[in-house]
Amino acid sequence: MPLLNEKRPTLGRLAFLAIFSLYISLFLNIAFYRQVLKAMPIVTVHEALVLLSMPVVAFSVIFIVTTIASFFRLSRVVLAVFILVSASVQYFIMNYGIIMDRNMIANILDTTGAESFALLTPELALTLLLTGAGAVAVMFWIRIRPAASRWKGVLWRLVSMLGCCAAIVIVALLFYKDYASLFRNNRELVKTLSPSSSIAAGWSYYSHHRLANLPLVRIGEDAHLLASHQTGKPNLTILIVGETSRADNFSLEGYGRQTNPKLAKDEVIWFPHTASCGTATAVSVPCMFSNMPRSHYDEALASHQEGLLDILQRAGLQVLWNENDGGCKGACDRVPHQDMTALNLPGMCQEGECYDEVLFHGLEEYIQKLRGNGIIVLHTIGSHGPTYYHRYPPQFRIFTPTCETNEIQSCSQQQLINTYDNTLLYVDYIVDKAITMLKAHQDKFTTSLVYLSDHGESLGENGEYLHGLPYAIAPEQQKHVPMLLWLSPEYQQRYGVDAGCLTHLAASNPFSQDNLFSTVLGMTGTQTREYKPGDDILTACRSKT
Repeated sequence: MPLLNEKRPTLGRLAFLAIFSLYISLFLNIAFYRQVLKAMPIVTVHEALVLLSMPVVAFSVIFIVTTIASFFRLSRVVLAVFILVSASVQYFIMNYGIIMDRNMIANILDTTGAESFALLTPELALTLLLTGAGAVAVMFWIRIRPAASRWKGVLWRLVSMLGCCAAIVIVALLFYKDYASLFRNNRELVKTLSPSSSIAAGWSYYSHHRLANLPLVRIGEDAHLLASHQTGKPNLTILIVGETSRADNFSLEGYGRQTNPKLAKDEVIWFPHTASCGTATAVSVPCMFSNMPRSHYDEALASHQEGLLDILQRAGLQVLWNENDGGCKGACDRVPHQDMTALNLPGMCQEGECYDEVLFHGLEEYIQKLRGNGIIVLHTIGSHGPTYYHRYPPQFRIFTPTCETNEIQSCSQQQLINTYDNTLLYVDYIVDKAITMLKAHQDKFTTSLVYLSDHGESLGENGEYLHGLPYAIAPEQQKHVPMLLWLSPEYQQRYGVDAGCLTHLAASNPFSQDNLFSTVLGMTGTQTREYKPGDDILTACRSKT
């Protein structure tokens, strides 16, 4: 044993950390780089440089984390976990095509002993022995040479971390647009990167599982309908939740192109100064249906607290949510809802996505059978990128040439804008179709409609594309959203709402998604302590009688 110890190789601490960080970032992420090459075939020198920069970023991050761990004498433990997890994930990605996310963690934890045993093949054992356990054994066998001076060792580690931070910043400055486009266009790609995908998936599973067990916070338990909304004709409201539609490109906003030819004739009330709660659907949708303003929005609380639709349902309204955008993010969990995309209707759907007209499937029959007051929510896929050209039927391809690829950075900005504007022509058609449907039922219902998009979109301005930037630094294009109201003449007369007053109010005052909660409560005549008259857009324009 002493002889064996004498033959153990010895490395300086930084060299030790660098070697194994390089091993993880390069050799245990082969599956990731293969997926990158599929998504971004190397054609130009620039694309080659983008690919070569990825191991630099991965190495830098891993090196920084393990160096920090070394201050607590945990670098070997952290490296061992990283190696074993990365080797395992890479094997299953390359052999089974899995991605590492929260659902996969749940699958792993729910797997029975027999199912787990069925996965234990000689190939798996050999692969994990060589790339995982073998590498860990070598890592523990190598001795780390103590630094000549403790403080000198600390200084060199700090300098090395700063160097890695500088490398990350340089890559970001040079290739941000390429990274943003690649990972936005291929959202599952990041779930093949090790060990970050496993760490993120594990944390997501923990957070989701913890929140799922929290008791539901009930709000608006005093909700009831005002007497004015309980007598006479029942009321029917359609709320259309837009997706990725930015206000700047609406002709109702003053945009040079006619992107709203139908709505321009519908006597809608347009709100030109409307801000979103977030820059991504997962934030904006639950926020706009919650009773919390953006300044005090608590995502964790919103995940297990009732919202607008719960209150409306409790007050006696018949609620229906039709979905065409991948989920309501918790806003419709306790009310009737249906995934229209899953119908996969011929002529409306392709490759797992549907045109928004699918949201009207069966809606006429639903309204005909509706008894009492109701609200219908249509969650559209709207203008969601990067495949803007998939968002509208061929007859809406009016502005040309278009960008017929998800590699939007390869298109000219004019092509991109043309394609995006075509999506807005289709949005115009969808909202007008809903208004037309309400008009057709005015003999039975007093009708109204709200349209509000969840967030906006960047179309190459300052090299920025898509959406999702942190709110504090996001450009206005991602936060300035379209909002409009349509109130039938009967609604205006019955409830004393002055449309001229609303038009003037909208033109001269800023609003936001914070206003949706109380505005819809007020429009539907729902009385509750949660209702804030100051947030209800209609308050100032209702007659006092």
